[in-house]
Amino acid sequence: MKLSLKYTAAALAMTLAGVSATGAMAEAESPDPIKIAINEWTGQHLSANIAAVLLEKMGYNVELVTAGGLPQFTALEQGEIHFNPEVWDNSITDAYTNGLTSGAIVDMGELGLEPREGWIYPDYMTEKCPGLPSYQALFDCAQAFGTAESFPNGRLIAYPADWGTRSKSVVDEIGLPFNAIPGGSEGAMVAELKSALASKEPILMMFWQPHWVFAEVDMNWVEWNPTDEECIEEDQDRETACGFSQASVNKIASKSMAQKWPNAAKFAEQFTLTNDEQNAMIFEVDQAGRSLEDVVQEWVTDNEERWSTWIN
Repeated sequence: MKLSLKYTAAALAMTLAGVSATGAMAEAESPDPIKIAINEWTGQHLSANIAAVLLEKMGYNVELVTAGGLPQFTALEQGEIHFNPEVWDNSITDAYTNGLTSGAIVDMGELGLEPREGWIYPDYMTEKCPGLPSYQALFDCAQAFGTAESFPNGRLIAYPADWGTRSKSVVDEIGLPFNAIPGGSEGAMVAELKSALASKEPILMMFWQPHWVFAEVDMNWVEWNPTDEECIEEDQDRETACGFSQASVNKIASKSMAQKWPNAAKFAEQFTLTNDEQNAMIFEVDQAGRSLEDVVQEWVTDNEERWSTWIN
C-alpha cells in the first residue's frame, strides 16, 4: 500500500504540474521525503493524497506512509512521520497531548470539517425501542438490539480497536446493558450497516460524519444530555450522561516539518477542505467506484484558483 500510494501521489503531481522532477526539486529546501500519514478511512486518504499532490507541485518529495490511528502520534513525536492533515482530536493518546506540550508535535490548525460522532440507528428501530432517540431508552430495550451472541445484552458496533475504546468507555461508565464489539474497519462497518438495513435487522453503531452514508440512507442519532463543559467519556453516570466529546479535525505535524521544510509547513497551515467537498469525494470513491487518483485529480483541477494561493 505504501509503495502504491507513493507512486500515485508522484504521478498525479507530475501530470498536474507539467514540470520535470529536476526543475521541481530545485525549489525544495531539502530533497528528503515529507512523510504523510495514511490512516484507515477514505476521507483521510483523500485529505492526505490531495496534500501530497500539492506538496509535490511545490517541488517536494513526498511519501505516503500507512500508519495506525494511535501509533502515528509516537511516530510524529519522533519525526518518523511529518504530517497528517486529518486528525480527529477526540481519538487521541497521551503521546499526542504530551507531544503538543513538549513541542515535538505541532498543531497546524483545523482542516475545516465540521464533524459529529455518536451512535446511529435506523428508523425501524424506533418501533422496537420506544423512547428513542434518548439514550435512556436503551436501558429498557437493550434486547431489541441483541443477537444470539450478545443476549441478554444488546449489541453495539464500536469503532475498530485501533481507533480507541470510546464506546466501551461510555457503556461501562453508565452501566448500559450492551456489548461493545469493535468493527473490523470502516469498510466492514459500512457493509454490516447495509446488510442490517436490507433485512431490517437490529443495529446500533458508532459512526461519524462527514460520511457519504448519510446521503444514501436515513439514520438517526442517539441523543444525550447537553453540557456546557467538556464531555468526558470516561467519567459519566446514567442520569447526566453527555455521550461523546465532539471532535475538531486538526492538521498536525512533527516539529521537524517547519524546521526542515518551512514552506511546506506554511502550506499545511493554509490547506482546508469542507464537509461538502469531502462527502462528495468519499461518495465517488466508495459508492460510484471511481479511483482515488481520479477523484483527487478532479478536485485539484477544479480548485486551482483556491490552492494556488496555498502553494505560492
